[in-house]
Amino acid sequence: MERATGAIKLDYMYTIQANPSGSRSIEVSDEHLKTIDQYQLLRNLTDSNGIIDEAVLDKLKFTVRSLLESNDYSQPEEKKALLDLCLDVIYNNNMKAFGLHQLVLLYIEWKSKQTAQEV
Repeated sequence: MERATGAIKLDYMYTIQANPSGSRSIEVSDEHLKTIDQYQLLRNLTDSNGIIDEAVLDKLKFTVRSLLESNDYSQPEEKKALLDLCLDVIYNNNMKAFGLHQLVLLYIEWKSKQTAQEV
């Protein structure tokens, strides 16, 4: 929860399953999804076969790392949002290929709701 200009802003939290048995999970916020959207981190992530495996997760990690290391930030808040996404989701100890697949599915659902709200 954040206070900004007298208003209370609530971030909705989603829980994604991180492994097939369901014994591990990862919390994902609206802010995390907005950051994914802002940087289009999931665009062109998979090969033409569409399979998400550990190599795809590594590719995402390399992409995010290069974004963090670049000096193309106009505002420190942008870097903080990307760093928060890394710490909370992408580099989470529970994040594996299965969890990334669940994150992609959550993002697709979230994005379709965002688009519907704009219309």
